[in-house]
Amino acid sequence: MPVMRARFALLLGLLPACLPVAGAQAPVEQSSAPAPAFREVTDETGRTVRVPQAINRIVSLAPSLTETVYALGLQDRLVGDTDYCDYPPDAQKKTKVGGAINPSLEQIAHLKPDLVLVTKHLNTLDTVHSLDALGIASYATDPRTVDEIVASSKRLGEVLGAAEAGEAVAADLRRRLDVLQQKIGALPPRRVLFVVWTDPLISIGKDTFIADALRRAGATSIVDSRQDWPQVNLEEVARLQPEVLVFADSHSEAVPASLDILATRPAWRILEAVRDRKYAVISDAVNRPAPRIVSAIEDLAVKLHPEAFPEKAAAEKIGIVKARSEKTVRAAMRADSEINLECQCAL
Repeated sequence: MPVMRARFALLLGLLPACLPVAGAQAPVEQSSAPAPAFREVTDETGRTVRVPQAINRIVSLAPSLTETVYALGLQDRLVGDTDYCDYPPDAQKKTKVGGAINPSLEQIAHLKPDLVLVTKHLNTLDTVHSLDALGIASYATDPRTVDEIVASSKRLGEVLGAAEAGEAVAADLRRRLDVLQQKIGALPPRRVLFVVWTDPLISIGKDTFIADALRRAGATSIVDSRQDWPQVNLEEVARLQPEVLVFADSHSEAVPASLDILATRPAWRILEAVRDRKYAVISDAVNRPAPRIVSAIEDLAVKLHPEAFPEKAAAEKIGIVKARSEKTVRAAMRADSEINLECQCAL
């Protein structure tokens, strides 16, 4: 009996150590549920889009978006783009899916993209709805200013799983714009006419990203219109007398001979800028809301304000700029028309 009592007392002494401490939580078993294969993001039009966690196959439906994908270093994921995606040159080697306005949905589906990139200023709502019906996710951008182009590039990096690259691109663009502002910010802006098309005369509205790019370059457009691509009366232009005519051209270094045609037209000869041959030709990068627009802004700033860039002034002064023949100009403009003149399409 004494032995039994001793064993029982020992058991009672050990019992509290075997019981759970008050308030303590039982060990939680590790969940074996797999990570979700999809995530939700909000695009720049406010749509909630369901996209794969890993985006490895991208189709771009705008030249600006193709350029941004390359700027982010994600070109190996780009499996298709439009007929108008021509920069960088490697983009021309990608599988083409047609135009930005009327892409081939069959070809897009054949490429099995994880995500299709569209932009509100160029692509159509019908395209987005058709992609939705096919179960293909699309992400839309809508930058309206230079700052928004920078922010859009950063955001696109995040969406595509390259957040560090997006931040690096945005930081570089912001730095260059800050340097430019330091050089020309105190100078009076030059009054310019940005020429999209000559006959009829079409320019840019004051709320476009191109107008904002002009402001960043130390210029201000004489056209005060809320339309994105207004047709302008030459008599009104003559009344306002811009100091400089600005043209965007993809081969600005090789533009020879026929903006001089404007000087032969009575309606154009009344412009002092035409008579004095005050033209500035810059890269057509200014037409695209992509990182390369900052290079076009820098280029235009040098041409308009050579006094702020003494190291470049001799080579970049505004002067006589000759263009190609009228036939060649029209052919080039037709090639750019889907980008320049169809920008009123909205998602």
